[in-house]
Amino acid sequence: MAPFQALGENPTLSLDRSLELLQWLDYLGYDEAWVGEHHSAGWEIIASPEVFIATAAERTKHIKLGTGVVSLPYHHPLMTANRMVLLDHLTRGRAMFGVGPGALVSDAVMMGINPPTQRPRMEESLDVIMKLFTSTKPITHESDWFTLKEARLHLRPYTKPHMPIAVAAVQSPSGMMLAGKHGASILTISVPAVGTGTGNNSGMPARKSLKEYWKIAEESAAKHGKTVKREEWRLVAHAFLAETKKEAMDRARRTAGVYQREYFEETLGNAIDYKGPIDGIIDFLVGTGQWCVGTPDDLVEYIHRLDEESGGFGGFLVQGAELGTREELMHSYELIARYVMPKFQGSLENLVGSRNWTAERKDQFQALRRSALTKAQEDFAKKR
Repeated sequence: MAPFQALGENPTLSLDRSLELLQWLDYLGYDEAWVGEHHSAGWEIIASPEVFIATAAERTKHIKLGTGVVSLPYHHPLMTANRMVLLDHLTRGRAMFGVGPGALVSDAVMMGINPPTQRPRMEESLDVIMKLFTSTKPITHESDWFTLKEARLHLRPYTKPHMPIAVAAVQSPSGMMLAGKHGASILTISVPAVGTGTGNNSGMPARKSLKEYWKIAEESAAKHGKTVKREEWRLVAHAFLAETKKEAMDRARRTAGVYQREYFEETLGNAIDYKGPIDGIIDFLVGTGQWCVGTPDDLVEYIHRLDEESGGFGGFLVQGAELGTREELMHSYELIARYVMPKFQGSLENLVGSRNWTAERKDQFQALRRSALTKAQEDFAKKR
């Protein structure tokens, strides 16, 4: 949940709609939701994921809520750590700490931050935050952008030794390297196009394959005496479902085109290898495997393909774009909960086994049933 909400709508209602969605996901049994931080460009309107999560935590019961992500170069590490510890206590351990360098160059420019410094600063900040989370001794650290003088957390984390930590890894290898350095989990926010190379012509370096990404994390972990776990690797992709693929494509056709062209291309300058009409953008994104728009079976197949492409991962996150109406979006998440989740969570295995076991013996069981009924009738006749 960046969130991506079209410019021109009432932003207050958009925020309420995002909170309502989290309540719905909590009811449907989703494991977790991640909330982003952005400060410019019009579409992504949550400036503080911590404040938003604190509000959402009061309206939900079970779902874990993560910062997806806090842009570490924008904040003093001590303040960031203290805010997350407070959130850890307020949610009674449902908070997760996702970190990144900052996704929008426009955010950094407004704060006078030189974009090439963002990833080194992210690493320096997380190094210090990890010390604050795990050490009770004062920490002194002098940097070119922040200072700590005999600093320590005022409040220790509720979760021991600290809340779950995840590092965003999008296009550069720095996120994977940093996750490996600290043995953290990983949020791969942009899934490389399946079988199509980079899928863009923006002049950016070609993204590595998912298997190559994971190898970077493993090598970094080994270098620092840590381990990374595939079950803590989350992949993010767009998914929008309906009863038929045609219904899903028709519902999302216009909104997907506006979302991609008006925001990612015309606002941010992130081009893709498609120059046709706006209504055809969704066909390109689905056809190249970058998005999944269709039925629950389509999403099951898509996740299996990502599993093969990556060599194995632990969590699938749906990118929170409003590709349909409020009701259509709610229904899409319900279809995922009803028909996709059980395929991967093992909740159907015994039910299917029990059904098959019963069906294979139905003739035998019917004979026993008839025998029992006959016996009951005979016994009744004797008593009369």
